[in-house]
Amino acid sequence: MGFSVNRITQSLVRPAEPTPIVSESLSVIDRVPGLRHTVRSLHVFEHGKEPASVIRSALSKALVWYYPFAGRFVGSVPDGDVHVACTGEGVWFVKAEAGCTLEDVNKLDHPLVVSEDELLPQPGPNMDPLAMPAMMQVTEFTCGGFVIGLIAVHTLADGLGAAQFLHAIADLARGLPEPIVKPVWGRELIPNPPKLPPGPPPVFPSFSLQQHISDVDSTDVARVKAQYLESTGHYCSTFDVCIAKTWQARTRSIGLHPEKPVHVCFFASTRHLLPVLPKEGFYGNCFYTVTATATSGAVTSAKLIEVVKMIRDAKAKLPGDFAKWAVGDFNKDPYELTFDYSSLFVSDWTRLGFLEVDYGWGPPSHVVPFQYVHFMAVAILAPPPAPKKGTRIMTQCVEKEHLSTFKDEMKSFF
Repeated sequence: MGFSVNRITQSLVRPAEPTPIVSESLSVIDRVPGLRHTVRSLHVFEHGKEPASVIRSALSKALVWYYPFAGRFVGSVPDGDVHVACTGEGVWFVKAEAGCTLEDVNKLDHPLVVSEDELLPQPGPNMDPLAMPAMMQVTEFTCGGFVIGLIAVHTLADGLGAAQFLHAIADLARGLPEPIVKPVWGRELIPNPPKLPPGPPPVFPSFSLQQHISDVDSTDVARVKAQYLESTGHYCSTFDVCIAKTWQARTRSIGLHPEKPVHVCFFASTRHLLPVLPKEGFYGNCFYTVTATATSGAVTSAKLIEVVKMIRDAKAKLPGDFAKWAVGDFNKDPYELTFDYSSLFVSDWTRLGFLEVDYGWGPPSHVVPFQYVHFMAVAILAPPPAPKKGTRIMTQCVEKEHLSTFKDEMKSFF
């Protein structure tokens, strides 16, 4: 059965009060060319009362505090000379209505009964989505529930920063006079090491990657954690276990030569490594690339807890590697990534703060991220829809001929 979504109104939401008309410089991490892409997500709420109107008004108030979101990106991506023109033009906002209840569409659990394209905002005429820091659509369902479709450009904020922005909107939607956490621009506090001579432009291959979702039970994860503790005397995290499993399952399924190096790459927050940053409020990109590398044969033949140790060893290098990068002690730019079929990229949505956002009617039942691109094998960790427990691993990381084996490997957790 098909369910339609009708877009009722769409317009730019400007700050509720005058804001500075300035040009804000971005950090060297913000300006990484690979971050100039949109991150799309759906935030599902089961209760609300005129949510589109309430959130639109709160957004206008929040933009007084977070006025760069109402601006536009200006400058060239290839040479990294990008800044934010704080013009007050506003955030593109769409109100939509669905002629069904959330129950009718399985509360937007996988597989989606309604296309994400209908629940995400579409830019207006002559609008460049990559020039606008954010766009938002609120779709109201007949049951009183609603879905926020958010499109944000990674250049302005990382995941923690985007969640902070939504929390500010929610604070004002609940009637608070100002956001609980005040924003800090502070891009000058991010290290700016000397640039290496420019290398060749990045190559973006095109893969026919297939989507797959695995829900991992917390008891299975706990069992692996216990085995790791018994074997090594050290603790590991749910992230470590889930990524180790996914990396090994993918490596086994794609069948590369045993001596071929394979990689798993993720982006670790470095806020705690920069004491110059305030304890809260900074919403720019502040992360470092962590990569674990081993031969295909080593990952394929290892016990799962041995792959967990590979992940843990890579994470342990983060403070030292970031400190070296900050002072220019590096031979290869860690933010210049290589995209090929031997690499898996991981994004962790479990602790960003999106699941605690409350516009006045309770937090979301779940959040659905879409962080897929054709040139990058991706795995995304997120909580499953409430009341389910455990971890959901959403992947687009293998081509069709490898999908069946990958599914089988993900099912056999031990």
